[in-house]
Amino acid sequence: MALYPLLRPLMFAFDSEAAHWLTIRALSVMPRSSLPEFPPELASEVAGLRFPSPVGLAAGFDKDAEVPDAMLGLGFGFVEVGTLTPRPQTGNPKPRLFRLALDRAVINRLGFNNGGQAAVLERLGKRERRGLVGVNIGANKDSADRIADYAAGLRTMSPVADYLTINISSPNTPGLRDLQASGELNELLAAVREARSGAIPIFLKVAPDLEAGDHQRIVRAAIDHDIDALIVANTTVSRPLLLSHHTEEAGGLSGRPMKTLALEQLRAFRAETGGELPLIAVGGIESSDDAWARIVAGANLIQLYSALVYEGPGLAKRIGKGLAQRLRDSGFASLSQAVGSAA
Repeated sequence: MALYPLLRPLMFAFDSEAAHWLTIRALSVMPRSSLPEFPPELASEVAGLRFPSPVGLAAGFDKDAEVPDAMLGLGFGFVEVGTLTPRPQTGNPKPRLFRLALDRAVINRLGFNNGGQAAVLERLGKRERRGLVGVNIGANKDSADRIADYAAGLRTMSPVADYLTINISSPNTPGLRDLQASGELNELLAAVREARSGAIPIFLKVAPDLEAGDHQRIVRAAIDHDIDALIVANTTVSRPLLLSHHTEEAGGLSGRPMKTLALEQLRAFRAETGGELPLIAVGGIESSDDAWARIVAGANLIQLYSALVYEGPGLAKRIGKGLAQRLRDSGFASLSQAVGSAA
């Protein structure tokens, strides 16, 4: 991990998608390691699950669940794989993934490229269940019935997931975000509730590009349909002032430029939920200070991905260590005491 600043120029010599492929290949051949031990004060319970650390890996890094155990071994308290669609799909034409190095950001328009749920069902079914692994599900781009895709995905992937995330927030599948509209969202969540089996937790991942009234409407629908947590938020189609090239590329922006927007959206959802619905913060988190700001603003857990491109694989452990120190310095005996303390 300490070598990453030396390795980063080599990785950046490859285009973004090739570098990512090489990273997954390298992780897949790493010797299996034991799960790390976390400071006990970092543990918390969300949706009936015990998270040993609030620092999670966001969906998108390990789309086909090839390296969840390697990422858990690197210090993540939980890992979310996917997004997975019922049928395999190649995604959008290349190039479709761009580094914005001066901004410490990424633009992607991958379009749910994945090998399909059946392949991952088999892969996860063979692994030893250790550590928390969530599965993020979506709809195929050419689906005639996207709501049916989500219901089918939930039934297919429930046996191998610790939780499932309903992803209706990607900007890279045309029309997908329309499922966040009032009528469509209620219809979707009603279908999800009907397809739900047992007590598996269901999370809903939302977009950051929302308008006045959207937060209240989404929260009400989530509570009415027994959603267990909201993930706030996916990539943005907005373009704040950026310094790098590639800024004109279509797709979702993630990384440091999203920090302010993601925190604002978290605060808005916290104001609507009042702590009644757990929140998972993602977007622009690249340090323990960023993670702490989200937790005291109301996040029960946090996720990251783009920051790994610039900070390297040791980031999860560093953030966890920093959070434990912030808890001690602030006089909190546990993470749950800190959640929303500044709200």
